[in-house]
Amino acid sequence: PADFDEVSGSAVQAEDVVLANALGKCKAVVKIKGDDLPVIAADTVVVAEGVILGKPQDAEEAVKMLKQLSGKTHKVLTGIAIAYAGKILAEVCETKVVFRELSDDEIKQYVATGEPLDKAGAYGIQGKGAVLVEKIDGCYNNVVGLPLTRMQLILAELGVRSLHIKNIKEIPVDDKKKKKMANKG
Repeated sequence: PADFDEVSGSAVQAEDVVLANALGKCKAVVKIKGDDLPVIAADTVVVAEGVILGKPQDAEEAVKMLKQLSGKTHKVLTGIAIAYAGKILAEVCETKVVFRELSDDEIKQYVATGEPLDKAGAYGIQGKGAVLVEKIDGCYNNVVGLPLTRMQLILAELGVRSLHIKNIKEIPVDDKKKKKMANKG
């Protein structure tokens, strides 16, 4: 973890908050460790009706957040910053998430699992919270907390070959097995 005091507050645009936090974390690590290897930092927030929803302080606040998200569309914003070899690139990734209408009982049951208590917006799409989501528009991994495709593209722009695959050999398959596999498809 980076030694960095995160930016917060409603007076600042959410996009600016996540970008400033990602850049600040990244620069704090580079200052200590250098950037001979890629340094990747990110900050993710949930934004509902123009309000940044962080991690709930307790179960009561989680219930309140989930009621606010129920039946509505909100945004998940992730600022991602990558430093490598004297360069730093950063951007914001946005995904729109639509929650289905949730009953009070469903919300209470979900909060009772404990899962929402350490998640921005009080839900985890990669866990039990997946059933709260009706649909998304954008990157699923962004909602989880790290937009992997954008990360890959930024790394490539910095000259990092993160998908370099070597020593993969084709496994020989005899002709009889090939015919059987082709007939199954």
